[in-house]
Amino acid sequence: MSQGAGPDRRPPIAGDAHQGVELRHLRYLVAVADAGTFTQAAERMFVAQPTLSQAIRRLEEMVGTPLLDRRGDGVRLTDAGRVLLEESRTALYLIEHGVRRSRQVAGVDRLRLRFVLSPLLPEGFAGDTAARLQSVAAAAGVDITWLELPLDARFSLIRRRHADAALGWVLSGPAVLSGPLDVMTLGEFEPEVWIPARAGVGKRGVISLAELASMDVVHGPRQSSPDTYDAWLEVLRSVRPRFEFTDPPLRHSLALALAFAATADRLTAVLTRPLRPVGEPAAKMRPRAANTGNMVRVRLDRGLLTATAAVAWSGDLPRHLQQVLFDTADTAALPAAS
Repeated sequence: MSQGAGPDRRPPIAGDAHQGVELRHLRYLVAVADAGTFTQAAERMFVAQPTLSQAIRRLEEMVGTPLLDRRGDGVRLTDAGRVLLEESRTALYLIEHGVRRSRQVAGVDRLRLRFVLSPLLPEGFAGDTAARLQSVAAAAGVDITWLELPLDARFSLIRRRHADAALGWVLSGPAVLSGPLDVMTLGEFEPEVWIPARAGVGKRGVISLAELASMDVVHGPRQSSPDTYDAWLEVLRSVRPRFEFTDPPLRHSLALALAFAATADRLTAVLTRPLRPVGEPAAKMRPRAANTGNMVRVRLDRGLLTATAAVAWSGDLPRHLQQVLFDTADTAALPAAS
């Protein structure tokens, strides 16, 4: 280099472009992607917005391509941004677990599992599964952080690294969830179906899908459980293309929904969320709800409306934690219906 020349400012080549990337760059990218705007991301990260914007610009320079499409209503990830976002979540997740494991080996901390328990599960089943997990985890020296958060059928909270594992509903085959997730199914559940006694089908104890679709059906609202709502709506539309659910007067009151249906001018049924195992004997069905009026409980023929309960976890979890989840799911699985 000639005398007086400045430092070498050549642009980084592909092999060493990543060397300037810091963890804060990855955390900022995740924050912007989750928040959707630089303003909200800066607030969540407790940094000034110009600082955040400059860091993202610097990250784009090091990668060599735009990561975000900046729009008036927020930001959208580019294809390259989506790839780096997924890898950033994985890297941050593994570092966090590495620190936890190091602290645990040093006797400073215990391994911890962030577990989401969907609030839409049958209470008895959820309670039994949670108790099994607590027991298995305690024996393995693992602490559980319980999270009661909305959980979709793709287990997005785990994919986004906001949780380590979850118990929730799967509405498609577990193979659809392959990749970063490991899934163990625990059993199939179906809703309770209530119909007016005057419909004349209650004596059979069974109603066909066509008979149910011919009535107004109180179910929902959609925002309380969009995955099961949409899946079951599609099934009913297979026999009545213009079918729509009727929202209940109050989402958490079966008694009011039954009273509403019993006094409706048209034949109106009430469909609950998944509550009981498919094939459960009638003797084990939960007690009749109070104030049912002239509504009677029946089964839907052939179990056409179902949801599968499953435990899912990140495939990147330390093997010790994965074993805790496997052992829990193995002992919590319901016996197959005969």
